[in-house]
Amino acid sequence: MTFEIDIGFASQAGRKDINEDFCAAMLPQTGQEDMGSIVAIADGVSTGGMGKEAAQTTVTSLVRDYYGTPETWDTTVALDRIIAAQNAWLAGINRRRHPILGLTTLTALVLRGQTYTLAHVGDSRCYLLRDGETIQLTHDHVVNHPDFQHQLLRAVGSEDHLIVDYRQGDLHVGDVFVLLTDGVHGKVRDRHLRDFAGLPSAQEASQKLVEAALENGSSDNVTALVVRVLGLLEATLQDVNRSALALPIPPRLKVGDSIDGLMVTAPVADNGINVLYQVRDPRTQTLYALKTLNPARAHDQDERAMLAHEAWLAKHMQSSRAADNLVRIHEQLPTGQVHSAFYLLYDWHGGETWQQMLEREHKFSPQQAVSGTMQALKALGRLHRQSVIHRDIKPANLHQGEDGVLRVLDLGVALSGREPKSMRQLHAGTPSYVNPEQWGYQRKAHATGGTVGADEDEHELPDAQSDLFALGVTLYQLLTGKLPYGEVLPYQVGRYYRDPTPPSRRNPEIPIWLDHVVLKAVARDKRNRFETAEEFLLALERGASRPLTAPQVTPLMQRDPTALWKVALAVSVLFNLLLIYWLLFLPK
Repeated sequence: MTFEIDIGFASQAGRKDINEDFCAAMLPQTGQEDMGSIVAIADGVSTGGMGKEAAQTTVTSLVRDYYGTPETWDTTVALDRIIAAQNAWLAGINRRRHPILGLTTLTALVLRGQTYTLAHVGDSRCYLLRDGETIQLTHDHVVNHPDFQHQLLRAVGSEDHLIVDYRQGDLHVGDVFVLLTDGVHGKVRDRHLRDFAGLPSAQEASQKLVEAALENGSSDNVTALVVRVLGLLEATLQDVNRSALALPIPPRLKVGDSIDGLMVTAPVADNGINVLYQVRDPRTQTLYALKTLNPARAHDQDERAMLAHEAWLAKHMQSSRAADNLVRIHEQLPTGQVHSAFYLLYDWHGGETWQQMLEREHKFSPQQAVSGTMQALKALGRLHRQSVIHRDIKPANLHQGEDGVLRVLDLGVALSGREPKSMRQLHAGTPSYVNPEQWGYQRKAHATGGTVGADEDEHELPDAQSDLFALGVTLYQLLTGKLPYGEVLPYQVGRYYRDPTPPSRRNPEIPIWLDHVVLKAVARDKRNRFETAEEFLLALERGASRPLTAPQVTPLMQRDPTALWKVALAVSVLFNLLLIYWLLFLPK
């Protein structure tokens, strides 16, 4: 269902000469749909003298500047930054022109994905009408005394530091939000709001609310803004993050245990961070893969955020061509129940990973290895065109299904541009498949064209070439059973001081043209490797018909810039040994 809302507003000066209320709404431009829609209402404080200007500038700056904030920010963060900036500017002006002040209330509502976010200061109000109930979402910041009920305790521009109330909740189709200034909610009872909100259009509802307030004797400005939710977008990353924080992590499950109507049939994997189970729907006997956090990580907010990002990314990718080579995730449980805990549910596919095939000593023929790599390259190309970097390509994450489809598994550390900052800074991936740049090699070009040593604190962020290097290492392993640069244990740093042995020396069945392709894929220097998945794929498709030129052997000085000093040291040691021998044993 597409995101669809109906917005209506009405504002009148009423019995006053000047209308110091102000309201506005703004919809996202093309490409910013994930930011949602924003509406805001403000009531300028007339005793300040500049209430109209304060209300207009506050609402206008908020609805316009909201779409200038990064999409990766939580909605509350974006609103808080803008409101704080506007408050600081207004408070600074008020200090200079005291006692003529510009103060205003503010109630703003953002509808984003499947969540609403409310920001509130002062005594304007927001109501939610849902399932026949009328819920007041805001609290009036006024003096708790009948004679001073219009005296504000908080207002935009009154103090340098402003405390804003925030509230978030789930959106439902059919929800109606009603934003009112005190000139309306003071004269229209809450129980009557449902009658007005049920009118055919939001514009008609807002107009009737204003008219009812005036008929009931309102002496203030009257403003009403009505928003009706007619349809929802798919869940945003912020929606998934909220669920991740709100739901508990399942306890460790055993075979036969049940969770939300799904029965555990087998534990599959546990790497200390994530746990994977095979589960079955007893009604249909369909198998699924259930992924969640290890119970020991239940309170790790970063790990929760990473798993939430994986859920959002897997769902996001299902609408792209990349879905052909990914495992489908289920947002709704097939049992019809709701999630009682935070976990991800994927389709289960028969078959095995390339790692499982290697462990049972399956021998990949060159044709089989090339065919599988070509499927993997098509999948990676589709991911990269969506600006997604997998970051952990290896045999264990490439699954050959019984249906003949190669699927890329585990988007747990993938980069999409929306991932948490802690995840972006994580030096992720399996060490033996990580490219030299991520270890800090080749950060600077030597004057001679050589490279510098590794520096773990200054590694490059992974990119598409990182995935292609890892796939090149995987292809080398399928063909030879060995790793081109040797195995790197988790506590070690990769070393790239030599060129890999050509695969044909380890396996005579490998043709020379394939030698050249593999060595280019795993070259030490990034500039000598394939830049895109399409380039890598084309080289394999052409094969012997248009072979690549043989890669040049890296000179010793480029492989190890300290080689000259090592040779000089060896010569010096030898010379000193000869000198000692001459002094001690030769006749004088």
